[in-house]
Amino acid sequence: MGLWKWLFGRKRRQKQAEEEWDQTVCERDRINMHDRTERERYVTNCLEQMAEAEKEMSLLTGEYSLVTSYLTDMEEIEALPEEEAGGLKAIARRILMLDKECVSFLDEGRKMTEEEYKKTERQEADIPEGIRKLKEAEKYQRLIRQDLNRLDGERHAYHYRRNELNTLMANLKGMATICLTALAACLLMLLILQFGFGMNTFLGYFIAAISAAVAVTVLYLKYADASREYTKVQKAINKLILLQNKVKIRYVNNVNLMSYLNMKFGVDNSSKLEAAWEKYQEEKEKRRQYAEAEAKLEYNQKQLVEYLLRFRVQNPGRWTHQAGAILDPKEMVEIRHTFIERRQALRAQLDYNKEVAQTAQNEIKDIVKLYPQYAEDVTDLVGRYEREFAGAY
Repeated sequence: MGLWKWLFGRKRRQKQAEEEWDQTVCERDRINMHDRTERERYVTNCLEQMAEAEKEMSLLTGEYSLVTSYLTDMEEIEALPEEEAGGLKAIARRILMLDKECVSFLDEGRKMTEEEYKKTERQEADIPEGIRKLKEAEKYQRLIRQDLNRLDGERHAYHYRRNELNTLMANLKGMATICLTALAACLLMLLILQFGFGMNTFLGYFIAAISAAVAVTVLYLKYADASREYTKVQKAINKLILLQNKVKIRYVNNVNLMSYLNMKFGVDNSSKLEAAWEKYQEEKEKRRQYAEAEAKLEYNQKQLVEYLLRFRVQNPGRWTHQAGAILDPKEMVEIRHTFIERRQALRAQLDYNKEVAQTAQNEIKDIVKLYPQYAEDVTDLVGRYEREFAGAY
């Protein structure tokens, strides 16, 4: 029972940590803006967030434009006049008929269903690169998880030490109060003995003063050490938070990239995509043996491309493998729905990175506004970073 409880608790803690990673932490209140090192580190961190977000947006924009062009092609095809649409459908019917004839040669020993083959064929140009990207993303995800787990552990350790130091300093203050109270009580008693009973209390005064001085000195030294360590621990926590911000953005972008690639290729991981790709390669080699039968199909596919080029279709070659969608409105709707989902996923990633860049930019503007005495330093730092970033890319 204890083992199951531990395992369940560990999974729950891991899930909570991953949910926290999805959110960047921006705790400027913990940063001492009057400290040049901390201020420059914080502004540099904001600039790195902006650069990371802009880099991601530049990579996503091309894919977004491509997906949008496919949706535009669908609208153009559906908007064709009746006569032109009839000619297009006639070519599409011939393509489907010839395609079935070619498939009939492959009924024996097939490794993939026709639906699986067509799905992979439509993405043939993208799959090798997709396998590479997905493998890299999965490997990078493991490294990011390790980094975030390590940073979480370090931050929790520093928080625990900070709490210990708070308790220690509070105890030292209490002990100092007790010592001073005891000294006052001793002095009062010595005064009573001296003036009330006429006793010689000089030695008592001396011992009380020496004892109090020693006790207060020891407590002060311990308190000063604890205070210095507390400052170091707080700076270390701030540094870890800034580092976590940068790693969390990479974590979110990497998670979004893997989710998009898995959705794009209809798999759960790179191993399944690679296995599907290998099966497709074998199937393709078998089909190559029937090139003569496929020659007629290719001829009609070329006719389809030439026909579509007469209109404003940007990617006519794609429709040679989607002739069924030209004839079947339901299939066209399904394809459109898939591309809309892909565009929404890309839009969400673009919006996230835009928000990250805007937030970081607002942070820098806010610092300049709130601390005008450092405006020139911040502006110079931004200028240097922009020049370095432009040179790197």
